Amino acid sequence: MSTTAPAPATPVVPLTIQDAEILVDAARRAAEEAGVTVAVTVLDAGGHLLAFRRDDRAVLIAGETSTRKAYTAVQLNAPTAALVDAVQPGGLFHTLPTALDRPLLFIAGGVPVHRDGRLIGAVGVGGGAPDQDHGFATAAVEALGG
Repeated sequence: MSTTAPAPATPVVPLTIQDAEILVDAARRAAEEAGVTVAVTVLDAGGHLLAFRRDDRAVLIAGETSTRKAYTAVQLNAPTAALVDAVQPGGLFHTLPTALDRPLLFIAGGVPVHRDGRLIGAVGVGGGAPDQDHGFATAAVEALGG
């Protein structure tokens, strides 16, 4: 019988402000190249706001949708694009959007951010078509190296 304790897990560096700025800049750059004005929200793993930016000409609701998409992605640790069917009638999460105090949004554009295989936050993009927003958020995560 061994008396040595297992080695502690290596801590994962949390999402930093510098990371958040990279995510915002990369998402906005991708949207700009596509000619789309957007809002971008970055949340840490606890769902707390790290960064937010709304282009001057983005529709006002883009700020709210980007935040809800990021929150949904971090809470469920999944891209919102992958969850759209789950909230349809008969879907696994059909009642989830109305079951919580904080509203979730099951529209493409929210993507979780991982480091060393662990969830460290999420980015949400609103303002374009759902597929565009998903692409911009994915480009942001890729720019961070995720």
